[in-house]
Amino acid sequence: MKISAVINTYNEEKNLDRCLKSVKDFSDEIIVVDMHSNDKTVDIAKKYGAKVFLHEHTRYVEPARNFALRQAQGDWVLLIDADEELPSSLAKKLKEVIEIDRADFVEIPRKNIIFGKWIEHTRWWPDFLIRFFRKGKVKFSDEIHVPPTAGGEKMRLEPKEELAIIHYHLQTISQYLERLNRYTDIQSEELGRQGYQFQVEDFVAKPAGEFFSRFFAGEGYKDGIHGLTLSVLQGFSELVVYLKIWEKQGFKDERISQLNKVAKKTLRDFFSWQQSVTSSFFKKLLLKFKSKI
Repeated sequence: MKISAVINTYNEEKNLDRCLKSVKDFSDEIIVVDMHSNDKTVDIAKKYGAKVFLHEHTRYVEPARNFALRQAQGDWVLLIDADEELPSSLAKKLKEVIEIDRADFVEIPRKNIIFGKWIEHTRWWPDFLIRFFRKGKVKFSDEIHVPPTAGGEKMRLEPKEELAIIHYHLQTISQYLERLNRYTDIQSEELGRQGYQFQVEDFVAKPAGEFFSRFFAGEGYKDGIHGLTLSVLQGFSELVVYLKIWEKQGFKDERISQLNKVAKKTLRDFFSWQQSVTSSFFKKLLLKFKSKI
């Protein structure tokens, strides 16, 4: 059985060497589909003997995924990003998957390194993704962050560090903010196409819901200052999406009569979530009282 490693790139000279080193002995061929990088990405790919194809530049990777997969000649495909790394322990496990021959696609956990730390909570772990599959069994949507469709038998690996793809994700605040601006443009455009009409309540409800889901439900507090920072930033990202929709709809003046009700509900939700993660009995009692206001 032949294995193709497939990588989509755009200006990845800082990451690509590490990625290619990790897959060169695992795969029978390396496919790199580049979006006309203006750095040394293509030169690095060719140094490793990769087959390089060009694709028009898009603002995010999904539209180029299916094109890249069509270039692969292997029986199995490992889809990996340039800022990711395949550890030897995972490579060994995937070889075993082929030998056992009981799955058509594999969901693999991903270890996200953000701001220099492995984020073990905050909804960033185990971050299962379909990244290893028989050729032709998986197809991607052209829409951003939409999971692919897969056919056949599924296998999900255990959420263990040694079985996870390593993702050297966001490394600086500036990188996060650049990505936020780009992605919120796309997300607001998609909501607009779906017919969403701006509601002032979403200024509070959407960002708060995102923060609560990451910091409390996703146990982001266990990631310390990293978890708090990422929860706040993700909540802010949601706010920016709805601000951009407001902008696209002409900055229409809106009454904020319902905002008070939404703000009170948000506060009750906050105290309720905080109560659920507070260990001290007396603190819980106080928070229970506050959640009634």
